[in-house]
Amino acid sequence: HIAIGNGTASRETEQMAVELIRQVNEGSAHVSYMIVSEAGASVYSASKLAAEEFPQYDVNLRSAVSIARRLQDPLAELVKIDPKAIGVGQYQHDMPQKQLDEALNGVVEDCVNAVGVDINTASPSLLQRVAGLNGTTAKNVVSYREENGAFTSRAQIKKVPKLGPKAFQQCAGFLRVPESRSVLDNTAVHPESYEAAKALLALSGHTLADVKEGKLSDLPARIKTYGEEKAAAEIGVGLPTLRDIMSELLKPGRDVRDELPKPILRTDVLEMKDLKPGMVLTGTVRNVIDFGVFVDIG
Repeated sequence: HIAIGNGTASRETEQMAVELIRQVNEGSAHVSYMIVSEAGASVYSASKLAAEEFPQYDVNLRSAVSIARRLQDPLAELVKIDPKAIGVGQYQHDMPQKQLDEALNGVVEDCVNAVGVDINTASPSLLQRVAGLNGTTAKNVVSYREENGAFTSRAQIKKVPKLGPKAFQQCAGFLRVPESRSVLDNTAVHPESYEAAKALLALSGHTLADVKEGKLSDLPARIKTYGEEKAAAEIGVGLPTLRDIMSELLKPGRDVRDELPKPILRTDVLEMKDLKPGMVLTGTVRNVIDFGVFVDIG
């Protein structure tokens, strides 16, 4: 796939890509492209972090890498940029800057924690947005990983320098360890709720092996028949926690973003003349005004 920034010369670059795609797709190749927002890319490319990541590249190439990475994993890339630089509204400069910073950083942290972070692949920029971690402990996690190899359990996180019990308590539920032998380490179930999760499985006649093999499709029905409130009381948790645990056990290792609409990769509608009456397209609403709506269809 080709990522094209939506900034200067975007249309000209798109036209060139269209011509190349038509040529290579005549063979067995299947190349597509997508227009990607490059908001904040120039801020990143001139930052100290970009210089540390790509000391051999100039600012233009760093911007290109950032744009391409946004197509691969937008969350992991956008956390490297101050949220204000992404453009959050024309009145952002009229607001109290301290309050704006707190609000925007809170939203970024909420997004990161909602998705979860693979501790064995995450960068310090992404890790420091996890609840309980900061710039220092995030770098220590990466240093520990580089020195000792991939993490193989959540309990191993406690060995990271300067990451104390309180920090572990806050961050553990948001850090995923796919390489762990325990399937629970790759879910949003907090270590404090592991025993409750195991008790829930036993109550419904399942095991941790069933979780790993995806054999829990009847779990909600069994618990409903048993009685959710009764089950929650028996395993020692509240009803919301019971439902959260069930949701995680049904899809271990899931990425909540998988349920969102997939990005639109262009191959067929490349020019205005490719549009046909009755064709249904997906687009992004850019502006709403009295006489209509501006929709970007790529």
